[in-house]
Amino acid sequence: MREEMERREAAELRRGHPRPRSARGWGLLLLLWYLAFYRPLITERHLRRKNLQFLFVRFSAWQYAGCDKLWAGLVTTLCDSVRHHFGALPLSVYHVMGARPRFAPGFSHREWVLKRGTCLKLLGLLFLLAAGLAILLVALLVPGIKDHRALKVVGSAVASLSGSSLVLGAVSVLKNLVVSEKRRIERLTDSEKFAAQLGFMSKVRREVEALVGFLAFAEIFERRRLRVVLELTGLDACYPEKAAGVLDAINTLLAAPDVPFIFVLAVDPSVLVPCLEQTGCLRGLADNGYLYLGRTVTLPFSIPEMGARSRLRCLEAAIQTREDLMYRVLAGNVERRRAKCHRAPTVPSLEEADAEAVACIHRAFRCLHDADDPLARYLPSHGANLRRIVNTIPVTLRLLLHRRGVAPRPPSPEPRAAAAWVVLADRWPCRLSWALQCLEDAWHGRPAPELAARPLWSLFQENLAELSGLRQPLRNVLSLDGDPELFRTFLARDFPFSAREARDLLGVTVNLDHSIRHKMGLLRGLDRLKKAAAAAAP
Repeated sequence: MREEMERREAAELRRGHPRPRSARGWGLLLLLWYLAFYRPLITERHLRRKNLQFLFVRFSAWQYAGCDKLWAGLVTTLCDSVRHHFGALPLSVYHVMGARPRFAPGFSHREWVLKRGTCLKLLGLLFLLAAGLAILLVALLVPGIKDHRALKVVGSAVASLSGSSLVLGAVSVLKNLVVSEKRRIERLTDSEKFAAQLGFMSKVRREVEALVGFLAFAEIFERRRLRVVLELTGLDACYPEKAAGVLDAINTLLAAPDVPFIFVLAVDPSVLVPCLEQTGCLRGLADNGYLYLGRTVTLPFSIPEMGARSRLRCLEAAIQTREDLMYRVLAGNVERRRAKCHRAPTVPSLEEADAEAVACIHRAFRCLHDADDPLARYLPSHGANLRRIVNTIPVTLRLLLHRRGVAPRPPSPEPRAAAAWVVLADRWPCRLSWALQCLEDAWHGRPAPELAARPLWSLFQENLAELSGLRQPLRNVLSLDGDPELFRTFLARDFPFSAREARDLLGVTVNLDHSIRHKMGLLRGLDRLKKAAAAAAP
């Protein structure tokens, strides 16, 4: 993500766009000036900006597992990280005097509008303060007027009222400077009447809305997009109610349109799904944790099993932690450098690989848009599923191209076939997982050339009776699948993937929860053991 950020920044500068600003040094003074006296406008030029900056925030749920409301820790961490990045003073001034951006009328390129009301009020208060002080000084110092008490009262009253208004504004800024958003939310959660405090969620939402408004203001000031990336870990190690509360908080934060938040949820679904099914948050979803996660996650990325090369890298990393083996690592590094010096580079450049990936992605998307293509009629009608497919196809194609360039392999599947595989994994995760598990078991028991050309549908059909016998333990997973008849026409007629193609695509399948397949393998093994024991019994 950092590399993408730097690449977009350089591309915007090459196009002649103005350099981004920063809220540091003189930029901080300029930001405070705009916060106090200007209202930002969202213009067409701002909407066309491609450069962006990521603010990375790490949240370990395990560190907050002891608090009553784990989701409150998520919100406080978010607020505190943004405050730490921009500084306490700009946020405090925004709370008192800032204004959320609004869309510009027409196609104007003007991004800032003077807040006339604020300027008139400030000038009026300063004028009254100066007039009150002048009257008071005249009443106190000019001979012949000193005895007029009424003039002194008027001067002191005018000066006090105007001065107190300015002081109240400064005190409000100082209060927000001292008491952060994190501290305000912590005070609400520490209250003894927390459980009965009806306005608690509205107060928390106001804090988050103020934070979103400030980020929108900072986007226009810095001349680039801002995205807050929250990495959530350790959620599968918490109690079920607290894990469900965090997911509800994520859905609440993402409910508003155009929120600048990206959540990276790193969990083990085989642990988290049973936790969700134990809570009451799944009412209306048939107590199905997989369905709940499917409605929450817009880009699933299930990490495939580790390959031989990755195992060697992990082993090397583990060896590097041993001081008694460090000399071997140093010797290995020297040998690699010597080998690189005598070997010509064969890996394509980053620009060439990216151009090839973009071309493949466009070809895959054209297949989805083509009404005459059979793939179009298998697309889901639910918007979340469509977004998930659109997000997953570029990732899958880039992984396919990267794998083809790293090691000599058979030719990669066409973009249309890769897009069809992504749709298959999204529409029928249970049936596809069962077919892949049957393929894996058969691959270990038969010669590879004999099984490679066999259609995946025939493998599924051969083991369909066994899947029917496991309906009860797999009922939640089976409910994720679409129409079984469409699955048959998909694999048997329109996209007859072979066993070898399925094995090649399995290594880059990121939108299929691999824990489902592992659970099926365990259930299948136990079922076969029971049948063998029953057959051996007298």
